[in-house]
Amino acid sequence: MRTRLPDWLTFRRFAATTTGLTLTLMMLGVYTAATGSGLACSAQWPLCDNGLLPQSIPSFIEWFHRLVAMVTGFFILGTAAWAWRRDDRRVRLASTLAVVLLPLQISIGAVTVTLNGALPSGYSVPTHAAHLFTAVSIFGALTLATLWASEGSYRRPPRERARSALLASLGVVAVSALFSRVTFVLPYDPGTQAAFTGVTLALVGALLAATLWLSRAGTPGLAALAGGALALSVLVLALGRDMVIYTGTVRLLNGAAFLLAAVLVGVAAWTLSRRDAPATPPTEPATPD
Repeated sequence: MRTRLPDWLTFRRFAATTTGLTLTLMMLGVYTAATGSGLACSAQWPLCDNGLLPQSIPSFIEWFHRLVAMVTGFFILGTAAWAWRRDDRRVRLASTLAVVLLPLQISIGAVTVTLNGALPSGYSVPTHAAHLFTAVSIFGALTLATLWASEGSYRRPPRERARSALLASLGVVAVSALFSRVTFVLPYDPGTQAAFTGVTLALVGALLAATLWLSRAGTPGLAALAGGALALSVLVLALGRDMVIYTGTVRLLNGAAFLLAAVLVGVAAWTLSRRDAPATPPTEPATPD
């Protein structure tokens, strides 16, 4: 006998929750790494303090990160299992990709806290980069699965949705720059780094949606602009996670990436608004009575 799910529990909501959990997990992972808590349990992975439960604040942060990762992993598995009961092939492929990447992400995470640079394959820049880009790929796949699963529930056409996503992206890219090391407005402490990651991932999601909807609207040129801004948002995320030594030159590159992303989004939004603006009828000259 099949259990009837409550009306509010739909696949698109479940997929959106999984995507949100993934974003939260990535923020927590950045905070854990920035505070040095990722090494609190060291080679005891997957244990902490010679047991299952932590006994210090740093080990609790690492332990809590692992707990959220476990819960998120089950949600990702559940999303893929539910997707395979649906008819949409795109949703199946996207959610399955997230599941395929999940063991790789777990393995890389284990390497970063156990080997800690003791071996060439330990906590090095390539390992750090692989951990970040695998996580971004999982987040992107889940975002696509959510967007595709929501297609039947949209009330507005793709062009209107794309314009809203572009306008939202303009605001989010400014907030992302505020939390980054480009502006020096905020100290780049662990909390700021986690906030920067969350905001920039939100930017990635908004630009991914804009690119998808612009393609659906039959505007490939504007979709290319949004896609370029999407690539730049991933670049600034990588620079913010110390993929390279953050010198003055890198700071200028980071600022240029933010600026170019804003320009691309702004041009796409302005062009789309101009195309959709109603034509103004010509004014007839006044005739004397």
